[in-house]
Amino acid sequence: MSIRVAVADDQELVRSGFSMILEAQPDIEVVAEAGDGAEAVAAVRLHAPDVILLDIRMPGMDGIEAARQVCAQSSCRVVMLTTFDLDEYVYEALYAGASGFLLKDVRRDDLVHAVRVVAAGDSLLAPSVTRRLVADVVRRRRTESGAPAVSPAERLAVLTAREEETLRLLARGLSNAEIAASFVVSEHTVKTHVSNVLSKLALRDRVQAVICAYETGLVVPGG
Repeated sequence: MSIRVAVADDQELVRSGFSMILEAQPDIEVVAEAGDGAEAVAAVRLHAPDVILLDIRMPGMDGIEAARQVCAQSSCRVVMLTTFDLDEYVYEALYAGASGFLLKDVRRDDLVHAVRVVAAGDSLLAPSVTRRLVADVVRRRRTESGAPAVSPAERLAVLTAREEETLRLLARGLSNAEIAASFVVSEHTVKTHVSNVLSKLALRDRVQAVICAYETGLVVPGG
């Protein structure tokens, strides 16, 4: 079964270039292209892609708002496209529900790999990058709002002790294999724990799980 992909970017050359690369893959089908955020949201509603590549900066509705709407209205995975790896909007994209981001000058093989990874339900960012981004944005938000972090006892009460520890290790960047070794259990068991964490906390993927761990204070920046 093919991975259904939509590509949204206000630059036609970028859209067509990405689409050509992806269409050349036997397991990927580009079902829609869009030139702005509103078109992207409409394309997701109409074509129900598994993954959408979404430019952060577009005229009219930008990629951040489009990502919010796509993530709120569908199960489509969002990958943000940006020119700068530390684009300030990347932070907002993660909170909007994006599963990661790609630079527009990404290599062909990396683009294809990214689509497959996200379609499989994994986050696109490397653990170290995810932790840096999330820790930084949580620090910023706490400084700006002055509000304390939500108590783990309040937010995480639905988790078992093992599930809470799984979330803690996810936020520290451990892979399923590393968590399995720590728990002395199979990777299949860890996948079940991760699935339970995401389901119980209504999180889309591992990126959102990392954000939750920092926001609740379960893991602290630099800790």
